Amino acid sequence: MSRLRRRLDLTLPAGEGLSLRIVERPGLNLSAEALAQLVDDLKAVARTTLTRGDLDYGVFKPDGEALKSSVVTMVYDARTRQPIAFNALALMEAELGGRPIEILHLGLVMVDPSRRGRGLSDMLYGLTCVLLFVRRQCRPLYLSNVTQVPAVFGMVAETFADVFPTPERSTGPSFAHRLLARQIMARWRHVFGVGAEAEYDAERSIIKNAYTGGSDNLKKTFAAAAPHRKVAYNAFCERELDYDRGDDVLQIGQIKMEAASRYLARIAQPGSAPWLAGSILIIALGAAVLPVIHWFADDQAYGALRPWRPVRS
Repeated sequence: MSRLRRRLDLTLPAGEGLSLRIVERPGLNLSAEALAQLVDDLKAVARTTLTRGDLDYGVFKPDGEALKSSVVTMVYDARTRQPIAFNALALMEAELGGRPIEILHLGLVMVDPSRRGRGLSDMLYGLTCVLLFVRRQCRPLYLSNVTQVPAVFGMVAETFADVFPTPERSTGPSFAHRLLARQIMARWRHVFGVGAEAEYDAERSIIKNAYTGGSDNLKKTFAAAAPHRKVAYNAFCERELDYDRGDDVLQIGQIKMEAASRYLARIAQPGSAPWLAGSILIIALGAAVLPVIHWFADDQAYGALRPWRPVRS
């Protein structure tokens, strides 16, 4: 099977008159006309949220290169097809333990202000990550997030596994966190609109002066940034970030089986048979089926085990 055929392009019902579309690497997967329509939809949502100027990085750059390595999740009004929210994830290459890995950068989320408060952020951040995780045979998938918004900072800390930094974590970054953060800052600043002049504090995982590389118009004051329901996340951001200078926190974590199960349980509607069945299936896969699948997939790495035959594209 070719890589092209394995790319996601799904349209799903999202409840309450909404539909959701997930497109993996649209710059490689869509026709020129379909790609232009997708970009128009992204810009339509952005115009509802930006109070000044435009954005000039990632999926908004005129050359369209970012769309070749992105996973775009769009939410539409199911009746009118009006775009109301999106998340543009980025797929970044790195190396860990002597082998290449892929990091999923959580990217930019925008929601039409008139549609906020309906749990769309949880859907945009988590659901696509879970689907990509399952599509990769539920192997742990590293992810990163750059933000100065306490609500987003807290959501990432609570949703995913082994996240650094978090308010609860008293120790410094692990070796994996340090190594991946160093590679992200060296090679992938353009993905989240951080300029070359921004400094990175590796011990705290804070990017200083982060809003000079195309994301300038996203800079917020602490008062304007959406708070989290838990005070600890708000206090961390207020204490650790200089909002006048324009700092961001760089979070690195993983999506694993327990994180996927926790996410589905959080967004499940009480008494919903499909969601309950999905949670049970994830637990069953983790307990019995996945180790067998991973063992016999001898063309892919399984933890410390290396593939014994080459991967065919």
